[in-house]
Amino acid sequence: MTRILRTDAQELREHVTHMDRGPSSLDAVFGTIGDASLVLLGEASHGSHEFYDIRAHITRRLIEEKGFEAVAVEADWPDAYRVNRYVRGQGADGSATEALADFQRFPQWMWRNTAVVDFVEWLAAFNKPRAATDRAGFYGLDLYSLYRSAEAVIGYLDEVDPEAAARARARYGCFDHSLGNPQDYGYQAGLGLRKDCSDEAVRQLVELEQGSTEYLRRDGLLAIDEQFFAEQNAQVVANAEQYYRAMFTGRVNTWNLRDRHMSSTLNELRRHLRQQGRAGRIVVWEHNSHIGDARATSMGARGELNVGQLTRESVGNDAVLIGFTTFEGTVAAASDWDAPVELKAVRPAIEGSVEQLFHQVGGDFFLPIRGSDADGLLRQPLYERAIGVIYRPRSEMASHYFQARVAEQFDGVVHVDRTQALQPLDLTPAWEPDRVPETYPFGV
Repeated sequence: MTRILRTDAQELREHVTHMDRGPSSLDAVFGTIGDASLVLLGEASHGSHEFYDIRAHITRRLIEEKGFEAVAVEADWPDAYRVNRYVRGQGADGSATEALADFQRFPQWMWRNTAVVDFVEWLAAFNKPRAATDRAGFYGLDLYSLYRSAEAVIGYLDEVDPEAAARARARYGCFDHSLGNPQDYGYQAGLGLRKDCSDEAVRQLVELEQGSTEYLRRDGLLAIDEQFFAEQNAQVVANAEQYYRAMFTGRVNTWNLRDRHMSSTLNELRRHLRQQGRAGRIVVWEHNSHIGDARATSMGARGELNVGQLTRESVGNDAVLIGFTTFEGTVAAASDWDAPVELKAVRPAIEGSVEQLFHQVGGDFFLPIRGSDADGLLRQPLYERAIGVIYRPRSEMASHYFQARVAEQFDGVVHVDRTQALQPLDLTPAWEPDRVPETYPFGV
C-alpha cells in the first residue's frame, strides 16, 4: 500500500473547491457533471446526514436547472414506488412520512429518516404545479422484495385482468412453502430441499409483458406507469428468486446478480421515460461500493462488478460518478443484521487511507477528477472505508476497508471531514444521543 506523504495533500489542495454550504458551494460539482444525463451520487455510509443532505441539494439543482426527471435509489421497487406516487400527486398519502411507511424491512432508517422526508416533501411541492408529464419521479432499484413484488403483480392484474391474476396466484403460490421468508426459500431451493420457482417466475414475467398491449388500451399516462410498475415487480420476482437461491452458492454470485439487476432496472427506467418523450435524465443514490467503478477496486480483483462499472461500460462519459468520503464523526448503524439502529462513533480513518489523505488536505471540499490534474495524484492504491448498515469498529480494518484507485473509481469526490448521524424516524431504546463514548472519537 502506498504511503501517504504531506506533499500529496499539498498538491491535492491546489485542486479542491472548499464547501461552506453557501449557495455556490456545489458549483464545482456541476462543472464536473456538465451535460451528463446519468449522475450517480454515492455515500461512504448508509447513516451519515451530510451525505444525504448534499445529495439532495445536488439533485434539487439537477431537477430545477437541468431538467432531470427521476431519482433512482438503493431501495426496493414497491416501497419506493409508493413514494413515487406521492411526489407525483397520486395515491392516498398525505405526507412524506406516510409515503415512506412501506420501508419496514431492515434497515428502516436508511430511508425513514428526516433528511429523506425533507427531500420527498420538496419534490412533491416542486411537482405540484407541473403537468403530470413533467413531474419528476422517485424509484427503487433493489431486488429484496420478492414477496411484496409478487403481491403487487397480483394486485395490478386483479384490476385489469382477473383471469390473469388467478394464473399469477397459482404461479407465485410456488413460493408459499417458505411462509414469506425469501431466505428460507433460497436455503431450501439452493440446497435442493424443495423445488425452485424459477420457471413460474419467468412464465409470469413473460405473460405480463405479452399482455401489455391489451392492458394499455385504456387511455392515460397512469395506465402506462402502472403497467411499468407491474412489469418491474415481475422482473424483481424473477431476479430475486435467483438471488436468494444463489445466496448459498457464493458471495460473488449474489453481489453480481444484485448489481446487474439494479443496472438493468436503471436502464428500463430510462427506456420508460424516453418512450414517453422525455430525455431519460436520472440521478442515482447508492453506496460508493455500488456507484464507484468496481474495476478500480479490490472488489473487481475478486470478480465483482457494480452499477458504476456497468453504467460506464454502457454510456461512457454520459454518466458521472461522484463518491463521498468522511474522516470521522458519528453514524446511524446497527451492530448486527436485523439489530436496532444505534448512534455510533466513527473512528478516525486509518493510515494509508484516502480519507486520511483528504483529512490532511483539510476541511470539507469537492475534488474534481475527470479532466483535472488531480487524476494523476490518485492513481495509486489506497485504503478506502465503506460503512453499510452495520458498523463494527472493533474489526474495522477487516470489516470496512478495501483498496481502491480513486482516480479510476470516481469522476469526482465530495469530502466531509466530520459527519453526523442521520436522524431516524423510528427510534428504539438502543438510540442514545446523549451517550457518545467518553473516549470519542477514539473509542471502540
